[in-house]
Amino acid sequence: MSLYPRLDDLLELRHQAHSLGLPSHHLVNSAFAGLYASVFRGAGVNFEEVREYREGDDIRYMDWKVTARTNEPHLKIFREERERSVVLCVDKGPHMNFGTRGTFKSVQAARAAALIGWAASRLNDRVGGLVFGDPLAGLQHFRPSRGRRALWQVLRTLTEPGAEMDPSIDCLSGALRRATSGLPTGSLVFVIADLNREVAGLEQVLGDLCQRNTVVLIPVDDPADWEIPAMGVATFTGTDGELVEIDTDDPEAARGYRRLWEERRARLQAMAHRLHILLLPVRTDAEIHLTLIHNLEQRARSRAV
Repeated sequence: MSLYPRLDDLLELRHQAHSLGLPSHHLVNSAFAGLYASVFRGAGVNFEEVREYREGDDIRYMDWKVTARTNEPHLKIFREERERSVVLCVDKGPHMNFGTRGTFKSVQAARAAALIGWAASRLNDRVGGLVFGDPLAGLQHFRPSRGRRALWQVLRTLTEPGAEMDPSIDCLSGALRRATSGLPTGSLVFVIADLNREVAGLEQVLGDLCQRNTVVLIPVDDPADWEIPAMGVATFTGTDGELVEIDTDDPEAARGYRRLWEERRARLQAMAHRLHILLLPVRTDAEIHLTLIHNLEQRARSRAV
């Protein structure tokens, strides 16, 4: 099992991308238009009209002036751009070189980026990327462009071995700040990363990014994130380099380990809810294409209720 995907494998995923459900406004006859409209509707930047608020509408687009004047809640409606910028913000840090079943997080993140990128490219959206976390390469920014050049650059970067250095270096906040200042307004940003972390420090920077863009978080999880295998007393290295000895056969320790993960995930979900960010988790031991389809369909059904 390799830490990095083969470029040929990522290119082959373009054949599966056609059923991922990321069609654009200008492809209304596509079989995937309904799914896309259900999941990403109303997130464009071109103003179209003001109408009365309806239950389930996104309150970020409230027209407060009209609401105050009429004493009834009103909403601004935006028309989706014909050619949208889709940005793949992918974590390539040393902590992504982890996986106990199926594949590594680094490989699954690259596959998710490839599927989304190919789907968007197929529909003539501008695709670009931000690859972050490699201590030597630094933040790599590929500006969204028509055609497949930027997508190729992103995918090729994800197949190249990264530096094996201090895993405690966290570059996600810096990447999000760069996205906030450097991306076209109205971009659709997919953040594909290891989000098994405390997220309190991310809320401000994610909130800034959400003000002008639509953000989708894709946490890449491994079962060992919440279920530690029973293998006796083992020594682990923390993200700060500290060695920790744990008796993995201790049921109480296993329950505590899982509880901590569940608490972190609950905080991530709460933050995403507050910021109106779509959360689409993927796992290293699950087929990536089916996982993304399932998540998007589930989201579409929840919006339809």
